[in-house]
Amino acid sequence: MARRAAEYRAQGRRIIDLTLGEPDFAPPVHAALAAQEAAARPLGYTPANGIPELRRAARHALERDRALSYTDAEVAVGCGAKQVIFNALFATLGPGDEVIIPAPYWASYPDMVRLCGAVPVIVPCSAESGFRLAPDALEAAMTERTRWVVLNAPGNPSGATYSHDTLAGLAEVLRRHPSAMILSDEIYAHIRYGEGEYISIAQVAPDLRERILLVDGVSKAYAMTGWRVGWGFGPSELVRRITAVQSQNCTQTATVSQIAAVAALEGSQEVLAERCETYRRRRDAALAILRQSRHLETVEPDGAFYLFPRLATSDDLAAADTFLEAGCATVPGSAFGAPGHLRLSFATDIATLEEGCRIIVATLDGIPA
Repeated sequence: MARRAAEYRAQGRRIIDLTLGEPDFAPPVHAALAAQEAAARPLGYTPANGIPELRRAARHALERDRALSYTDAEVAVGCGAKQVIFNALFATLGPGDEVIIPAPYWASYPDMVRLCGAVPVIVPCSAESGFRLAPDALEAAMTERTRWVVLNAPGNPSGATYSHDTLAGLAEVLRRHPSAMILSDEIYAHIRYGEGEYISIAQVAPDLRERILLVDGVSKAYAMTGWRVGWGFGPSELVRRITAVQSQNCTQTATVSQIAAVAALEGSQEVLAERCETYRRRRDAALAILRQSRHLETVEPDGAFYLFPRLATSDDLAAADTFLEAGCATVPGSAFGAPGHLRLSFATDIATLEEGCRIIVATLDGIPA
């Protein structure tokens, strides 16, 4: 949909693009300056697992933000959180293995699993359930072939987070299935709208530590999507295997990007709260408009920067095409395993966002935009 929107704009049409999960902020100033200074001096290859300074900065940031402590041997660095996830799956999966993925899901999870020759097991999680995986649904999906269970919170595309009690319930199920690893994708952990600290399953169930890969990076919180720096915290043997894959598929993450990421993690963190508040204002402004339509049902997201409304009609593909023709690009929920929904990114300025939402409402209600 982003590509089609770009094509329409190239033809001279005005298209509001609410498709991409890409922050519209610049990277923190101190990160950009660190990269500029690094680029002015000779830089060679780094270890496949990243420079020691980055591993240390990531460990310290996790301890500061989530009170979790890992050793240097328990950190895997990659070209974004996405590559760390793929490397972990590639290093551990074989034909016939299964990976449980709650839906709605980030669109890459199932394809990554298939590329590894394994089977994605999709567990639908409705809007009524808050788009959260329930312990009984997890239990029903587990088999002796389950190798990974994916948790993504705040979730893309739903923005859903998990309470301590729900995570404790999921952990209790996982204890009964010791062959399954837990992939906790926490890339949106700093973009949340509720009170209190972020809760990770690694905090709730420390006894499962040797089975958890906690993934994070600078893409979303620090608005550094194109810099491609992410990492995973997990057992040292898994990290060793992830690094072995990394060393063969791309050698290393770009050195300049790693240095910028260190600066982002170690510099002032005030920008995180400031930008989160901006996202909150955008979320609320978009909700106020979308809820004017009787054809949409929208759950207020706990985090991330997406709205995931449900359409009165289940044909989200046709609806997305109609909105595009009307001047607003969205992503059909079918791409995330949730037909009948639309994903709208509010990682854009509020005036543009409001214009796009008005187009959607006007189109659904049959009122000229």
